[in-house]
Amino acid sequence: MQRRTANDTVILPIGMIYCQNYKDGSVVEAKMHKFLIHKKGDHVGVATSDIEAGEEVVGVYMDDDSTVEVVSGGGIPLGHKIAVEECEPGGAVIEYGVQIGAAPEGLSVGDYVHTHNLKSARW
Repeated sequence: MQRRTANDTVILPIGMIYCQNYKDGSVVEAKMHKFLIHKKGDHVGVATSDIEAGEEVVGVYMDDDSTVEVVSGGGIPLGHKIAVEECEPGGAVIEYGVQIGAAPEGLSVGDYVHTHNLKSARW
């Protein structure tokens, strides 16, 4: 969680937020979001920082500030998509509340979504 150096400096890992409860002095760990989802009902979110394979990450829905937690099925680079909903083979993939494509092989929650598993709805 946290480390203290010899001069009592607190060292915190990047990507985590720590809040201190001043009544009892305890420290509470809260995860910082690693991806954003544009609208409720979207099947994918966009990584706001690199996500490692197997990492448990939090996403925030931009329309109501609610959160979702998923485990990444693979490494996902900054700006790329992560699946937040299951998708049947050949099923529509929704982002911004509209169909952006189809997933020929289907998607599982946490999958890296990119050109290898998403056929664009545009062409």
